[in-house]
Amino acid sequence: MPNYDSNEVQPAIRSQQIAVIGSGYVGLTLSASLALLGHDVECTDKSHERVEQLAHGHVPITEEGLTEVVEQMLATGHLRFGRDNQGAARRAEFVFLCLPTPMGGDGWADLSFVKQVAEEIGPHLRPGATVITKSTVPVGTGQMVRQALGRDDVHVVSNPEFLAEGTALRDCLRPDRIVVGAASEAVARTVADLYGPFAHSRSILTDVASAEIIKYASNAYLAVRLTFVNSMAQLCELAGADVRAVTRGMGADRRIGPGFLQPGPGWGGSCFPKDTEALVQTAAGFGCDLALVQTAIATNAQHIDWVAGKVAAILDGHVHGKRIAMWGLTFKAGTDDQRQSPALAIARRLTEMGAVVHAYDPTVPAGTLHGIEVHSSSFSACKEADALVIATEWPEFAAADLTALAAVMGDRVIMDARNMIDPVAAVNAGFRYSGIGVPVQLRREEGVAV
Repeated sequence: MPNYDSNEVQPAIRSQQIAVIGSGYVGLTLSASLALLGHDVECTDKSHERVEQLAHGHVPITEEGLTEVVEQMLATGHLRFGRDNQGAARRAEFVFLCLPTPMGGDGWADLSFVKQVAEEIGPHLRPGATVITKSTVPVGTGQMVRQALGRDDVHVVSNPEFLAEGTALRDCLRPDRIVVGAASEAVARTVADLYGPFAHSRSILTDVASAEIIKYASNAYLAVRLTFVNSMAQLCELAGADVRAVTRGMGADRRIGPGFLQPGPGWGGSCFPKDTEALVQTAAGFGCDLALVQTAIATNAQHIDWVAGKVAAILDGHVHGKRIAMWGLTFKAGTDDQRQSPALAIARRLTEMGAVVHAYDPTVPAGTLHGIEVHSSSFSACKEADALVIATEWPEFAAADLTALAAVMGDRVIMDARNMIDPVAAVNAGFRYSGIGVPVQLRREEGVAV
């Protein structure tokens, strides 16, 4: 795991007293990063258990390098944890709101946590303090925060996060861009400066409303892009084409680029599902119909069903009574986050079709999860299985010994929803192989599609 030493991190020009309210994924990563940059950071959370954990250096999420940095910053005294939102706000020049904004039943973002905390800390802020919304929120939230604070002598700023789980710490310290929306450029610059000299060339300073929309627009675009490539994978299968060649050809165009052109089982996680729905609802509130995003949401759900159907197809049309092994339960590799995981959605569909699902994921302990038997090793999950579904792109799956795997399975079938396994190697090991948008049948001796 990396230690982010002075060779990688340039400290902020001026150390500031910062409060971060909320110690979830975003709040914890932000707190560790700002402390590493030389600021004095107090991170608060209402959960006594969580604060006690963090105060002793126990990080409850899987994220590369985060535990090490938290431990380092606790030791230096630059980072501390507590439960007193009001006291932290009173002591700080800058207060970051890193609070949950879950999707409500109607698709709108639930801003109740943001509003509640703003009302709580408002009377305790220093005159001239800056309150920064880091949570993903719909346009107009800045105005709501200002009203909830009840203060005319403080600044309200939008500074959305763009962290990818699995690389969150590096994304915070070396971001593609730092977006800051404020009423004036001078105020926006003070927030950008918190991220150190690196921020100067990466900052996009704008108004609050634009900053709020940038985050939603970015996530919605990526979700649409993934939906498109998954749809192309389905077309490739029908047309006898290879989606891997198609995406290479697309990505070579500098106007398109190769990022987010890898087909898979569908998108999920803590951001894309709720952010796309919230953007649709926000737009509708302004009388704007985002039909493209709505179609992407519906198409993604259909794609997950299609992947489950491919498992049945490769097993002669049904999975009832079959033992299905699944590698991967998190929504992506590098994290223990299972929220809106397409892997779990596929597992549920298979169980609804009568299959018995046995799974392995390096971040999920052995036991029973949503009716799925979770094993402590990848091979034990595959013992006497009728088929293996690779649902999450953990690197260890690509390195699996296929010959040894074939020896433990009952039927040698692989449905590779991440296109991680070399189809030729799978066929040569005796497997029937099915990927996403790749030729299903291969001649063993030539390793070519037929």
